[in-house]
Amino acid sequence: ILANHTITAIILSGGPSSVYEEGAPHVAPAVWAMIKERSIPVLGICYGMQELAHVFGGEVAPGLKHEYGKSVVRRVEGCNSPLFEGLPSECQMWMSHGDKLSKVPDGFKAVAATDNAEFVAIENLEKRFWGLQFHPEVTHSPLGKDLLKNFVIGIAGAVPNWVMTDYANEFITEVREQVGPTGHVMGAVSGGVDSTVAAVLMTRAIGDRFHAVMVDNGCLRKDEAKNVLKRMREDCGVNLRCVDAADRFLGLLKGVTDPEKKRKIIGTTFIHIFQEEAEKIEAEGFHCDWLLQGTLYPDVIESISYKGPSATIKTHHNVGGLPASMKLKLIEPLRELFKDEVRELGMAMGIDELSVWRHPFPGPGLAIRILGEVTAERVEILQQADQIMIEELHSSNHYRKIGQAFVVLLPVKTVGVMGDGRTYENCASVRCVETTDYMTADFYHLPYEVMGKMSSRIINEVRGINRLCYDISSKPPATIEWE
Repeated sequence: ILANHTITAIILSGGPSSVYEEGAPHVAPAVWAMIKERSIPVLGICYGMQELAHVFGGEVAPGLKHEYGKSVVRRVEGCNSPLFEGLPSECQMWMSHGDKLSKVPDGFKAVAATDNAEFVAIENLEKRFWGLQFHPEVTHSPLGKDLLKNFVIGIAGAVPNWVMTDYANEFITEVREQVGPTGHVMGAVSGGVDSTVAAVLMTRAIGDRFHAVMVDNGCLRKDEAKNVLKRMREDCGVNLRCVDAADRFLGLLKGVTDPEKKRKIIGTTFIHIFQEEAEKIEAEGFHCDWLLQGTLYPDVIESISYKGPSATIKTHHNVGGLPASMKLKLIEPLRELFKDEVRELGMAMGIDELSVWRHPFPGPGLAIRILGEVTAERVEILQQADQIMIEELHSSNHYRKIGQAFVVLLPVKTVGVMGDGRTYENCASVRCVETTDYMTADFYHLPYEVMGKMSSRIINEVRGINRLCYDISSKPPATIEWE
């Protein structure tokens, strides 16, 4: 298949496997032969670099210390690699690995190192091969984009002539051909930036033949259903209906505490409801064969396991837990985009700024921000705390600086004192992270005075919470959501 295309460059991505393990993925010999014949430049990232070493005579071994998070990469003195053109001799990059290179492959030379690893960048100028142990593609590698630009444009000679409006126009053309002149599409709409952009794209493609459905699963933010209906119908012109299924979801979640079971239950129930709505829409004279979803690329990466090739971290409601009997075929226009690219697409399409810059909200909603059993009472407690947190982030001008922020209600009660009496209420935690790609994230350094006001308001205004914590873990090793 690859041989049938004009290939400018190849990037071998990272993954959780070890190259020396039985069953680990490897590049086929025929691909290496094609690369050699066409002199195609190759960049191996993390596992991709270890694959280069494995194939060309280097050695990979488990590191004495695993390395997750920010690390200072130092270039070898006197090394002027074209991959690092214009970058300083020392720069911050993001590491996420257990194995590391212990011997440089034949014909390669070392380009850079860290305190923990001697070979974090290697190159073979004759073959036009480069390898990186770190991840230049993530938010927390500030100069990573410059490095990738050096490879894609400087070394490979790719022409940067693609713009986001082209993506929208290409999708509109493709979906009109896919759906046909009379086909109808249902859409899963939550009001978040992903589903909003997807819904507007589909509306521009086929108009009112797109039937957007919002499901109130009883675990939405406070007043979310009402606000989304108004915004999507009036501002975006989307043909949207809302299904109140709160009692149905909460009934199915009764007694369930395992996060994966919650996600599976919610994902399966979502699809069942869409099938029911499809039957209602068909009874109105419109037959739907397609289902629109706002799945993003990080959702796919975290949900699909190797045999192939990333470890399953958690099931996303858009890509996991779907019943085999699902009758609707999927359309996922954002499947290859990251969150920052979705926002760029939304702005290019003229969607209002407030909608585009809303923080992500998971499909299962507050159900996975309530650790333990989900009940109507606990949902109401978390809705109130969440609303106060968002208000404080807006009023202190921190909301736009944060990639995602939310409150988690813990299955823990603590002793407190309010007035002259003893309380024994719930503990909650605030999670604010800095990120643009959502593949990596660092905790946001929220000022103490903002934390203090937020804590005071939540504890005093939300009955049922008497202690508030702040989550200071990064991704990896933690995920952004707690469940």
